[in-house]
Amino acid sequence: MIALATDCLLFKLSTGEALPLSADMVSVELLDDTTRWFEPEFVNQAAKAVFHYFKYELGRQIVSVCEFAEALQKVLEDFRMSPHLDSSPRAARVDCDLLGIARESGVGGELFFFPRLRDELRLQLRMSPQLLRFRGLRGCVMHLTRARHWSPRCRNLEEQIVGFLRQCLGLETHLGDVALLVD
Repeated sequence: MIALATDCLLFKLSTGEALPLSADMVSVELLDDTTRWFEPEFVNQAAKAVFHYFKYELGRQIVSVCEFAEALQKVLEDFRMSPHLDSSPRAARVDCDLLGIARESGVGGELFFFPRLRDELRLQLRMSPQLLRFRGLRGCVMHLTRARHWSPRCRNLEEQIVGFLRQCLGLETHLGDVALLVD
């Protein structure tokens, strides 16, 4: 038997077949009604969050497509109903470039990166955004680890960065004030 890649989940189809997919491979098709509430990139990030939930929070290796779709639907409904987030394209959104911050950290790597990241988060929060997006996570991790291929060390640093951003955001704001998106 071939071992499942560490970053994959087996998606069980209604036919009984199982398809191994990573978070980046998960594709979501939107119905017309959904597209007026959410941008496609937002839905893709929500799908990655649901994937992470099943894989790492619940420790699952197999999930049915139906079960995944129901969880994603609940997440999207929660965002749609949230009084703190207007998920229309006109919502106040601030974008930050993680790879740029990593490059600015210079040869100090992670030692200088995390304080610089915290400073950037604080700076962006002064604009009182409804959505704070940090993009370029994968490139940032690859730059900081100086890796050529994704590895367990990369995955660990990726989780550290996301956890750090969540922790800093929680200390700086009331949790419902700002939505955080890291991709």
